[in-house]
Amino acid sequence: MNAPSLRRRILWLVLAMIAVVSVLQATSAYRSALVEADRMFDYHLQEVARSVHGGLPFSPRDDAVEFSVRIWSPDGVELYRSGVRQMPSQAVLGFSDAMVDGVRYRIYSLRTPENTIQIAQDLDARSERARSLAWRAVLPIVLLAPILMLAVWWLIESALAPVQRMRKQVAARAASDLSPLPTRGLPEEVLPLVAEINLLFERLQQARSAQQQFIADAAHELRSPLAALKLQAQALRKNMDDAARQDAIGRLNEGMERAIDLSGQLLVLAREEAGEASPQGDTVNLEQLAREVVTEVLPQAQARGIDIGLEPGASLSIRGQRQALHVLLRNLLGNAIKYTPQGGTVDIRIEGVSDGAQLIVEDSGPGIAEAQRGRVFDRFYRVPGTDAQGSGLGLAIVKAVAERHGAQVELSSSARLGGLRVAVRFPSREVETHS
Repeated sequence: MNAPSLRRRILWLVLAMIAVVSVLQATSAYRSALVEADRMFDYHLQEVARSVHGGLPFSPRDDAVEFSVRIWSPDGVELYRSGVRQMPSQAVLGFSDAMVDGVRYRIYSLRTPENTIQIAQDLDARSERARSLAWRAVLPIVLLAPILMLAVWWLIESALAPVQRMRKQVAARAASDLSPLPTRGLPEEVLPLVAEINLLFERLQQARSAQQQFIADAAHELRSPLAALKLQAQALRKNMDDAARQDAIGRLNEGMERAIDLSGQLLVLAREEAGEASPQGDTVNLEQLAREVVTEVLPQAQARGIDIGLEPGASLSIRGQRQALHVLLRNLLGNAIKYTPQGGTVDIRIEGVSDGAQLIVEDSGPGIAEAQRGRVFDRFYRVPGTDAQGSGLGLAIVKAVAERHGAQVELSSSARLGGLRVAVRFPSREVETHS
């Protein structure tokens, strides 16, 4: 099914409107001309009667042969007759219509002290002349209507010509060309649409640039662990004793684990950055979610002697995607456990605030210097001097998930534990409070 053409729709609507208005105007002009002609002929009858009363001789012109005259004296004696042989014997003063020998007449009678004058006019001839005059009044409208239609067609085509040029320019573009569309000469009604398209092109350009940068960064980060795996696999081919072989196998397994972890983090980050700005999902209870994540990371914390706990707080829920929020909290706790020294502490707290709710993770680790807090959300960025192994993607994933849920991530120093304090603040429109 072809899409409707706005140009054709406007053109046909305007042309149809011109046709309808022209027909109405022509009909009105025709009827008005008939009425005016009838009034003119009646006036002519009166003028002929007055001229006869004034003693002027009546000699009808070639174009007025339909007139007939009859004059009576005050005592009823016929003094003059011309034209119609038979006319009504009783003259009705003023205007009247009569049928004589099958012919309709319009009659005007005028009585004076000297005589009675009766003027008759053939109505059929009169109507024919009236119609001729009416058609002369309609003729300009009939001739101008097509000219007006052609002018309107040309104006509409001229007005939409910039839109047609823009359509051709877009059709001729390469798929990779996301430069803004030109707006010069476009109608005011089309400018907002073109402006939105240009904004869309800008967002697509940014997304493509980010994707290209992401692919370049990912390739760079994957190159090192994969190269290390290759070297470790080659080392296993050499002649070595069992202890050396087991050590090489252990290093190979660790390298594989790091590569798997990095690949998983890359996939998660790509999925979250490509997600919708405002995800529609389930109602997620933050306390229940925190308990689930704590249970997952508890073995990792116990292996390093770290005390991890969930502090009692408000029972709050937010609308969002449960899996994405699980990834967010899992990365926060994973980072906290990774960078907190052995025997340290990691605490989680959920609390309501005036403008929503916030999820807080604090640790007793070294924290992040204020100068570095703006950069730790960049992909693959790791704070200089950090000994712990990592991909530099954890906080980037946290930021991507938070932005998708309209939340903000704030980094600060923990006044209670001395390490890093991460607060994820969710807006009030997404928060539900449980009694």
